Amino acid sequence: MRAKTVLPAVAMTAVSMVLTLAVVMMWLGTAVPWPVALVVGLGIDGGWLATLAYERRLAAQGDHSRIVTGVGWFFGLIAAGVLVAHALTAEQSAGAWLAVAWLPIAAKALWLVHGLWERTALTTAALDAIRGIQQEARDEAAVARARLRADAATEETRLTAVTGAGARVARVQAKTAKTLSRAWSTLEEARQGEDTGRALTSVTSRVTPDVTPVWELPVWGPVEPVTALSLDSGPALTDEALDALVDAITHSETPALSYREMAARFRQAGHSASEVRLRAAWKRVA
Repeated sequence: MRAKTVLPAVAMTAVSMVLTLAVVMMWLGTAVPWPVALVVGLGIDGGWLATLAYERRLAAQGDHSRIVTGVGWFFGLIAAGVLVAHALTAEQSAGAWLAVAWLPIAAKALWLVHGLWERTALTTAALDAIRGIQQEARDEAAVARARLRADAATEETRLTAVTGAGARVARVQAKTAKTLSRAWSTLEEARQGEDTGRALTSVTSRVTPDVTPVWELPVWGPVEPVTALSLDSGPALTDEALDALVDAITHSETPALSYREMAARFRQAGHSASEVRLRAAWKRVA
């Protein structure tokens, strides 16, 4: 992973230094002796390389110096300026030289990217731990989404069942209410009917106002009162004699006999009296 950032930076730096030295030699070689031009080119590249090496040393120690970084960018800008000046003064291929004038700045930018990568680089164990945490978080999120979907489906099913049951209950209630309404209407019509009111009045107390009185059975011919049949088969006993017999039978045993026992013995003895007189005599002597 480190080679992915450091190799492009090294390659760009080498190309930029070679290009800067070549441009200085070609541009200044016509005005000054070539050794002077070589010294100028090596000075620019050397200053840039020295500041870069010192900056890398500080980065390896976990330190940083803004002054060193500023000096490095200063040499990079000088190299870029030399290339731009040569491109502007060149009689041939000015566009091509101007197109490569950005290489020193690009090299410094690559080294900046490499430094940022080093400050944020993690070990393999840390990366594995981070991947494990992320995977665990993804798993928990997936499980939570699945649980929510399952709960939503279950709730939907429950609501559907409850709604269906409620609809069935509502239909049954509506049907029952309709049946009761019809029955009540039938009863109301029967109660309001004239013939029905007369029939109800004939067998019960008056339940419907403004109807005919209670029916009476028709009488066919004259009516003569019928005398009550006598229950005594022999001559009737006087009250005193009846009281004496009842008293003797009732108190013939201790404790005194009840009315049923007394009446049974009274008739077994051959005496005759109506039930009303016999009970009245028993009450008098009891």
